Amino acid sequence: MRKIGIIGLGHVGAALAYTLVIKGITDELVLIDKTDRIAYAEKLDLENAQIGLQTHTQITIQDYCQLRDAAIVIIASAEKTPTSRSEIAIKQQQNQQMLAKLAPQIMASGFYGILLNMTDPCDVMSTELQRLTNLPQQQVFGIGTLLDSMCMQRTIAETLFVSPQNVQGYMLGEHADQQFTAWSTINVNTQPIANVLGRCKLDYQALETTIQQRAEQIITGKGYINYSVATAIILVIQAIFSDAHLLLPLSSWDPLHQVYISQPTLIGRPGVLRIIDVALTANEQQAFEQAASSIQHKLMAEKATALP
Repeated sequence: MRKIGIIGLGHVGAALAYTLVIKGITDELVLIDKTDRIAYAEKLDLENAQIGLQTHTQITIQDYCQLRDAAIVIIASAEKTPTSRSEIAIKQQQNQQMLAKLAPQIMASGFYGILLNMTDPCDVMSTELQRLTNLPQQQVFGIGTLLDSMCMQRTIAETLFVSPQNVQGYMLGEHADQQFTAWSTINVNTQPIANVLGRCKLDYQALETTIQQRAEQIITGKGYINYSVATAIILVIQAIFSDAHLLLPLSSWDPLHQVYISQPTLIGRPGVLRIIDVALTANEQQAFEQAASSIQHKLMAEKATALP
C-alpha cells in the first residue's frame, strides 16, 4: 500500500496534499500540522474533493504513530519567507529548532521509510535532518535545486522557442544562496547550449538574470511558491514509487564534503541509488566547491549558536 505523510500544511503542503489526492498517487495520506484546526479543515476539504473521483485516499491527521509504515514522509514545515539577511539567519535557527522537535516524534513511530526535506535552507536542513534521525543517507534527501532547474528549463525554452522537455541540464550547488547554472550540462534539442546561443547571439548572463527573476517575480507577486514546488515533489514521489531510476538535481549526501548539496542524483524505490558525476568546467567546479563551503560554514555557525 502506498502511504505518504506530510508534515506542515502551509501553501506548499496543502498544494501537495491536493495533488496527491486528485491524481490518486497515494492510498493513505497522513497530514500533520502545528495547528489542529488547519489539519482538520484540510482533511474535510480533501475528502469532499474525492467525491467525483474514481480513486480513494484514506486521510488521517495529527497522529505521528500513523507514520510508522509510511513509504515517504515530506517535511514541509517552515517559518515564513524571510525578507532580509537578518531574517534569513533567524529563520535557519527557527527551522533547525523545529526539525529538532519533529525528528524524535517521527522516529518514535518506528518510521523507516524515505524522508524528503523541503525546509530551507534546504541543503543545511537536509544535513541536519539525517543527523537528527540517523536514517541511512540514501533515505534522506532534499528537493534541492530541482525547482530551480525546472525554472531554468522553462526560461531557456521560452527564450529559444522550444519545448521545456527539449531542454536538459541542471542548476547545482547550494539551493538559493550558492546555486549556479551548470551550462556545460545543458542541451537544447540534443545540441550543447553553447552552440545554440552562438547561433542566436544570446549571452549567458542575460539568461542567468532572467532565470533568477522568474522565481523572484512569483515571490514578489504572491509571497510564496507552491504549485511548481508541489509538482517537483510529485515528480520525486512517482520516481520512488515506480522505481524509475530517474536522474534529478536533488540535495543528497556528498561524502567528500560531508554535507548534503544539490547534485545529479539517481532516484528509485530505495531512495538515492547513487550520485552521478558530471564533467563540470573549472569555473563550475569552483562554484560547486564554494557552495559546499557555504553549507559547511552555516552548519558550523548553527552548532556554535546551539552551544550553551
